[in-house]
Amino acid sequence: MKIEQTPLKDCFVLTPTIFKDERGTFYETYNKKLFKKVTGFEITFVQDNQSSSSFGVLRGLHYQAAKMAQAKLVRALEGRILDIVVDIRKESETFGKHFSIILDDISQKQLFVPRGFAHGFITLSPTSKFAYKCDNFYCKDSERGIIYNDVSLQLDWHLPNDKFIISEKDLNLPSFIEATSK
Repeated sequence: MKIEQTPLKDCFVLTPTIFKDERGTFYETYNKKLFKKVTGFEITFVQDNQSSSSFGVLRGLHYQAAKMAQAKLVRALEGRILDIVVDIRKESETFGKHFSIILDDISQKQLFVPRGFAHGFITLSPTSKFAYKCDNFYCKDSERGIIYNDVSLQLDWHLPNDKFIISEKDLNLPSFIEATSK
């Protein structure tokens, strides 16, 4: 497994070594010792989540506030998604910057999203199954978000707006400035 730093501080891409033969494939999706050695983080995941989506479904940008913040290890189990993260840690040298990556069921790449990041994704294939491991439990009272089309962030979701399928809740999220000025 290869673990590489993204341009955002503390955010990493994990690329597995995939072994293929006539039976199919095998690869390691996570190794706590290797992850700590490369990143310096000792993570204990406590909750696994999974979603399924159709083409154009955009989920995000979501995060949990304060003591309920979550680090996540995310991947596409099926299909192709564009994953986007935004650093919302005011003390970070990459505050307000974003990173995007295509995650799919071919490359099996994963993205480690540290605490203090907003996270979202959009399905680019007919359907997708998306999984993420979290290091803290979900708490509805700590749920926060940033509007997907925030002007200051200028995120490229790789699809025209008329193809988006977005929940009412996500359509009413605050701007980056509003969310991070509290």
